Amino acid sequence: SEPPPGTGTPLDLRDVRGQETARRGLEIAAAGGHNLLLIGPPGTGKSMLARRLPGILPPMSYAEALETAAVESVLGLRFDLAGWRRRPFRAPHHSASAAALVGGGSTPRPGEISRAHHGVLFLDELPEWNRHVLETLREPMETGSITISRAGRQSDFPAAFQFVAAMNPCPCGYQGDPGGDCHCSAERVRTYRGRISGPLLDRIDLRVNVGRIAPSALRPGQPDAEASASVAGRVSEARERQADRGGCNARINDAGIAACEPDADGYRVLEAAMERFSLSIRAQRRILRVARTVADLAAEETVGEAAIAEALAFRGLGLA
Repeated sequence: SEPPPGTGTPLDLRDVRGQETARRGLEIAAAGGHNLLLIGPPGTGKSMLARRLPGILPPMSYAEALETAAVESVLGLRFDLAGWRRRPFRAPHHSASAAALVGGGSTPRPGEISRAHHGVLFLDELPEWNRHVLETLREPMETGSITISRAGRQSDFPAAFQFVAAMNPCPCGYQGDPGGDCHCSAERVRTYRGRISGPLLDRIDLRVNVGRIAPSALRPGQPDAEASASVAGRVSEARERQADRGGCNARINDAGIAACEPDADGYRVLEAAMERFSLSIRAQRRILRVARTVADLAAEETVGEAAIAEALAFRGLGLA
């Protein structure tokens, strides 16, 4: 398996062959700070993609780096000068307890979500996680902080993390895979996917299907894939546009949602999706935030039909 980002040679998107849709989803996620779910059979590169997200994110600001260093200090960990301003990437195992993930103990201590502050929290094999543990993520995903209450005391820890997860499409992992042999019943698939609650899934902006690549993409002599440095340049430019509006798109509050309002054609597509899929207000606003990021990557002032359509497609709501 690959080492985590920050240890040894940086992980580069150049290593990822094919997977154009997944790479695009990763770029949008990085540009707007959006939560991301990668779905696909085993061995298609879901973890490989997720571990390359930090390489296209902009470095932390000085203030952000101080906050993440403070969390590490509370835990008594040694300061890593080599990693200064590098966004953290935390990937706990699915056997982790709620206390390990969100923090706890008789004397409250930060958990993995706080160690991922201003960085990435990656949960692999998402349906294998205890549902109660996953539900503890819902509040910090909205607020960017976690409160741990114990008898006679209360501790607040920062937890403004970017959530990235990966999962198989079914219990055996091979549903829809031409090279697999899936015999999972519809009921087994529903039960498996049902381990992830609707409210948690509603907070994930981008849902990307990661399929197997064509064998021809692995032949020697194929053109190199685009490197992380090139993608990071576009991400940085998009983030600069967002900074002028007050912060990254994923965390635009209700008062700032006007910056995401689409033009007339964009509204038409969005309203059709809302009616057809009975979308919640939360889902609508998350779609608008993603569409704003798509427009930022294209250096477009307005959110048009194409941006709305791509945001809907990445939420699994294409209208074709």
